[in-house]
Amino acid sequence: MKVFGFAGWSGSGKTTLIEKLIPLFVGQGLRVSLIKHAHHDFDVDQPGKDSYRHRKAGASEVLVSSGQRWALMHELRGAPEPGLDELVRHIAPCDLLLVEGFKKEAIPKLEVYRAQTGKPLLFPDDPYIVAVASDVALTQDILTIDINNNDQVAEFILKHVELI
Repeated sequence: MKVFGFAGWSGSGKTTLIEKLIPLFVGQGLRVSLIKHAHHDFDVDQPGKDSYRHRKAGASEVLVSSGQRWALMHELRGAPEPGLDELVRHIAPCDLLLVEGFKKEAIPKLEVYRAQTGKPLLFPDDPYIVAVASDVALTQDILTIDINNNDQVAEFILKHVELI
């Protein structure tokens, strides 16, 4: 399984870019999965639903299954947040695992940068950023890809992880 990450400030367009890239990877016959880091309390369950009620009642894990999908929710209940390595062990085998967030992890990453965020580039301080996808030309010494050229971004990633 090849792992490739996306880093960038909030509002830079990481999720939107990944959303556009996944169909390109899948269209090439690749099985793609994703791990996304959330910086806030999030919920994938709906209040009032059975699984929500069971989790809120104290269950450590709740697995919901149907003919369409299954989902496993695991409550940490005060335990430390798992690292990326531990989370990867929960992912079924795939060709390409995309990781959004986890800025500090030692995995190859594409920085998603938009000038409008007003934030500095991350790559000078992260040796694992291998290129930047941006809406502006950069003068720094790093490969810059047009964030709006999805085919070029996808090709770069697949070449970098040696899937083409």
